[in-house]
Amino acid sequence: MAAPSGSVNCEEFAEFQLMEAHASRDRVIKNCIAQTSAVVKHLREVREKNLDDLTLLKQLRKEQTKLKWMQSELNVEEVVNDRSWKVFNERCRIHFKPPKNE
Repeated sequence: MAAPSGSVNCEEFAEFQLMEAHASRDRVIKNCIAQTSAVVKHLREVREKNLDDLTLLKQLRKEQTKLKWMQSELNVEEVVNDRSWKVFNERCRIHFKPPKNE
């Protein structure tokens, strides 16, 4: 992520700090969700073959809990993104209109 030059205007702030930061965090969280989902899927497959292994069950529950937390973090990130854009629009609407894809 490139940093804006010298003094920051509304357009640079929107482009470099809001858009890129939100996209980056979204990408990282989704990557974590994908990796944890793969682990949960693998543990479920192993668990189906070995129903008596309590250690495996405990590990599966732990990974499922982690997956739920990551999914809720994605929801939190959406709220943060919405609120950030709301504040940005209130402060900079006179100077700059960001693209509609946000």
